[in-house]
Amino acid sequence: MSTGTATVVGRTLGSLRDNRAFRLFWLSNLFFFGGVWTQTLVLGWLAYETTHSDFLVAVFTAVRLAPLLLGPFAGAYADRHNRVRLLIIAASWALVAVSAVATLASLGRASYWVLVVGGLAIGLAQSPSQPARASLVMDLVGRQNISNANALNSMALNMTQVIGPALGGLMISGLGAPAALWVSTFWYAISLVTLLPLRQYGRVVGGHTGSAVRMVTSGLREIARNRLASTVLLVTLAANMLIWPIAQSFMPVFAKESLGLDAAGLGWLLTCTGVGGLTGSLVIAWLGDFRFKGGMFVVGTAIWGMLWAVFGLSHSPVASFVLMTAIGVMSAAFGVLQTTLLLMTTNESLHGRALGVQELAIGIMPLASLALGAFAEHYGVSITTFVSGLLLVVLLALLALWTPQLLRYGGHEARENQEPLP
Repeated sequence: MSTGTATVVGRTLGSLRDNRAFRLFWLSNLFFFGGVWTQTLVLGWLAYETTHSDFLVAVFTAVRLAPLLLGPFAGAYADRHNRVRLLIIAASWALVAVSAVATLASLGRASYWVLVVGGLAIGLAQSPSQPARASLVMDLVGRQNISNANALNSMALNMTQVIGPALGGLMISGLGAPAALWVSTFWYAISLVTLLPLRQYGRVVGGHTGSAVRMVTSGLREIARNRLASTVLLVTLAANMLIWPIAQSFMPVFAKESLGLDAAGLGWLLTCTGVGGLTGSLVIAWLGDFRFKGGMFVVGTAIWGMLWAVFGLSHSPVASFVLMTAIGVMSAAFGVLQTTLLLMTTNESLHGRALGVQELAIGIMPLASLALGAFAEHYGVSITTFVSGLLLVVLLALLALWTPQLLRYGGHEARENQEPLP
């Protein structure tokens, strides 16, 4: 390897190379989310095989995502309790709960409602722990390395989104669904073991003594007074109302109706997105503590929305594969920097609750999916996607006009940037 290449790789993987604690945390995330995505596919498959009902599978998905609505309270707990301890509890809960479902599946007693409870268990392990998981990054790597570390975490998430479902499908075909549950459950055990050496981290900041409700309300007031943080959250809300529901719900429709692709073609579309997401995350990791993070966040998300609008009108498989790769690249600007900016623009004692509000904004997705689905029923998925992409661009332009400071924000400014803006 040449010196120049080694330098680029070293800079890109800086947080993993130089920080043992973050390296263990990254591995824990890799196996935890690998388990989440694999379990979700296997349980969803079993739910359909058990019921042969699209509606009941949708109910399963809604129940799995329902814990997102607990975000603000989960954030309050992340600010009040040791964050590593909360993650250990989440990994232990996932391990025990899914082991129980795997046992019932092996015995032939995994009814539909058992699968729904299993999906809820995964959601309760994943969503409420996210504020603690995301805020712990700052504790481990510090403010200067937060962008690099979050990009590497996003890279791990993209890897699991591509590899986890693929492995789940292969295990269902080769081993059967119950065996696939047992194999993938082992990933939660690895995630738990890699967290145990980090028990000295995840300290509580601020000495919070009030009730969870009081902490949530006071946190919401502080966030509302912080123009930068509020704008970042509004971008998250807009993206999860207009774009993510399309990515989660409409891709099979695009593959079959717009592009004439079979299931394998759909898989390649999703793979293109994952490859693009990995590429974008690696670029942001390489940039490190760069200036104008806010500008990349807003402009990159706007380009992401515009690419979705163009994709909605595409009927060419080749062009669509290229567009999905580009969409994956630009999704990294949104996915990585939304959390990075929220951590950098809020006080440390508020990190958990701010990330909890972010979870709540993401939790709008199931309701938005229903609304966009009803619109698509009348106007088609192509027009729905085109309109949604353009609306996202318009909303981002309005938010940029409302908070122009965000376009210039890079985290190098004085601490006064974290104070409420007029």
